[in-house]
Amino acid sequence: MIRVSLTALICIYMSAFLGFIFLIWLRDTWRRRRYEALSVRHRLQCHICALEFEDRTDDLLARCPHCGALNERFRYSTL
Repeated sequence: MIRVSLTALICIYMSAFLGFIFLIWLRDTWRRRRYEALSVRHRLQCHICALEFEDRTDDLLARCPHCGALNERFRYSTL
């Protein structure tokens, strides 16, 4: 039998609990960033009327649904 003092046992349990909470936080952060990256993949902003719209086609130039201007695809930047 291994003898462990009460303070060492409390430290071990607290370390395991905090490590578990940290892993859950990392998983949640990874999922949130992945979801945000997927949500802005097809989002475009018109250069003429500044309308943000979603275009899921593979065309190089996307047509704005509001003003009809052709917009070049670029990486959408978020703040």
